[in-house]
Amino acid sequence: MRFPGMKTHPRRQLRRWLLGGLLACVSFGAFAADAFDVAPARAALQRWLPRHERQIVLVALDARQGDRYVIRGQAGRVEVAGTTPAVLLAGVEAYLEQVPQVSIGWPGDSLARLPATLPAPAAPIGSRAIVPDRFALNDVDDGYSDAYLDWPGWQRKIDLLALRGINEVFVPVGAEEVYRRTFREFGYSDDALRAWIPAPAHQPWWLLQNMSGFGGPVSAQLFDQRAELGRRIAARLRELGMQPVFPGYFGTVPPGFAAKQPGAALVPQGEWVGFQRPDWLDPRDPHFARVAAAFYRHQRELFGDAALYKMDLLHEGGRAGDVPVGDAAKSVFAALDRAHPSARWVLLGWQRNPSHAVVDAVPHERLLIVDGLSDRYDGMDRERDWSGAPYAFGTIPNFGGHTTLGANAGVWLARFAQWRGKDGSRLRGIAYMPEGSGTDPAAYALFTALAWTPVPTDAPGWFAHYADSRYGGVDAHARAAWRILAATAYAMPSGEWSEPQDSLFGARPSLDVRSAATWSPTSARYDMARFDGAVCELLQVAPALRATSAYRHDLVDVTRQAISNRARQLLPRIKAAYDAKDAQALRALTTEWLDDMAQLDRLLATDPDFLLGRWLMRAKAAARDDAEAAQLEYDQRSLLASWGDRSGADRGGLHDYANRELAGLVGGLYAERWRRFFAALQDGLAGKAMPPIDWFAIEQQWSRSRDSFATEAVGDTWQIAGEVARLSRLCPARDPDRRQADVGGRVTAAWNGSSW
Repeated sequence: MRFPGMKTHPRRQLRRWLLGGLLACVSFGAFAADAFDVAPARAALQRWLPRHERQIVLVALDARQGDRYVIRGQAGRVEVAGTTPAVLLAGVEAYLEQVPQVSIGWPGDSLARLPATLPAPAAPIGSRAIVPDRFALNDVDDGYSDAYLDWPGWQRKIDLLALRGINEVFVPVGAEEVYRRTFREFGYSDDALRAWIPAPAHQPWWLLQNMSGFGGPVSAQLFDQRAELGRRIAARLRELGMQPVFPGYFGTVPPGFAAKQPGAALVPQGEWVGFQRPDWLDPRDPHFARVAAAFYRHQRELFGDAALYKMDLLHEGGRAGDVPVGDAAKSVFAALDRAHPSARWVLLGWQRNPSHAVVDAVPHERLLIVDGLSDRYDGMDRERDWSGAPYAFGTIPNFGGHTTLGANAGVWLARFAQWRGKDGSRLRGIAYMPEGSGTDPAAYALFTALAWTPVPTDAPGWFAHYADSRYGGVDAHARAAWRILAATAYAMPSGEWSEPQDSLFGARPSLDVRSAATWSPTSARYDMARFDGAVCELLQVAPALRATSAYRHDLVDVTRQAISNRARQLLPRIKAAYDAKDAQALRALTTEWLDDMAQLDRLLATDPDFLLGRWLMRAKAAARDDAEAAQLEYDQRSLLASWGDRSGADRGGLHDYANRELAGLVGGLYAERWRRFFAALQDGLAGKAMPPIDWFAIEQQWSRSRDSFATEAVGDTWQIAGEVARLSRLCPARDPDRRQADVGGRVTAAWNGSSW
């Protein structure tokens, strides 16, 4: 049988493939006793490089000396050898970036720039992992990134993690079914448990023992769907040689547990930012061991075994009561050890956790602390803080899934090397933990590069090479744009914050508001005027590179950030006009503010990564009927607006914690709030009454609405970004006597809205 497009007989072709693989194995010294199947990596290449994957030979390497990859070959036949299927994919990504100078980002790629024949590396390219633990995903990522992501979405997400060398991935999906099955054994009805467990977008905080019930109960069908999805995620990770990290059991129980299990010792946990927390079952109590055993048994039945289990005692204000925390930790670990004798307990380094009492209660070789504060504060000594327990250097560069650009990248480069190189260092990994993943491709690429040789040490040099592969070729304007970004948004210092400022467009309106989210930076963390130059440079990138999805994403994102930054300059002028009782100036300035929001919404609509419709569509698709579709859509919408109920939103301060700039959200809820506020200000200057505005009621009305939003991008990104830049005066108009210099000192013409 001859397949379409095959010019030689299939047996002859098969012999060639086998001979090629044999020669590759010999050349790489890859005949290892623990050789693995490269098919999962091959399948990923078929998804990403369908026109080129046959030009790539994949070879299994012995992993006993740690993870590594080697790349060599000739034009049209590139050989990539690696120690796991995931490492093979990391090797392919390294080849793409260093040889044909294209890349796969999260999000955006430049694969359209690949030549028909893959070029040969000029010399062998090799890299090894310098740390064994390369962890990804925050406890709350499933909520803020999209709790309703389907299997194709998760398959893509796993590929993107593998392409950057990640080997440990937190997987909470389907944990609700483990809890449901477990507590059915302890006297609870199915209805009671489904009422206790929140809808998917809010489940991460229930797993953290912060809250329960919100948005539920969801259908049994959805429980089954998510359990099946969790199985597929775990299976794919294992196929790629990656480790799923499952939630462990540390004592959360449904209401009324003591009534159903007389004598059980419970510790009430009080409130978490306005939500009633579930009770904590004292881990020393005999009931705990029985519940934990049932939990791990059902988890194994559903998802199989794992080598790592994530859990945190007394997260964000939990109460120990009269329970000695060290004794509790010993009992929690004992239950894990009985179920999984070689597994490690993964803890989050956050606020004052984990305490010495927890760390000292567990054998250190069975711990891994994923530090969420490595780049945030100064003066930390993690060996001292955690009694010499092993930890991963981590970052949380994004909170709530904010669409805000930048990171403490210089801190990463300097501090990772310092901490890893000091005497007695216990650093053994990296942990990439934005609360919402897939929003900042440059931050993701740079942070994950820390784990592989050659380790980046020079931020300007790294960003220059990043610009080349990001858009598929060397371009002076792309490099200039990224020099500016490297010196502004990606050069933020440590000291107090690990994320950039969020958008005031997404804030509950006030003349004095300084952040949208209660716990976000209250001022700009870099030079906003200097940042604007990146927009002007990106607009000048060569037309051939502008066709890539990476360029379109970045042009929208950088222009979006520049417009968002303008609000921080405009609001004080609005306040000054109001305080001066200058109605005419107030009207002009508030009109300018609303025009900026309208232009921003129009720009966001040109790229699929910035569409509210896409945030909502999978929730509706997961529903069995229209009533459940409304319920799940509310789950998604409320997370962006009020976050939860009035107590959490107003008294707890959670409103707009997950603010983001998406087409439909900026022009919808956010614009409506500011229009109402500005109208009230005008009424006040006119002597009319100014009754307080119930923002929560407005947010709830929007969250429960069913209006539809676009799921496909519309408009020419480059053209609209240019128009927005001109209308917002981000780039000076072209003038023969007025030139703009970028950070490298080179002089360029300036954007006039349509040409240079």
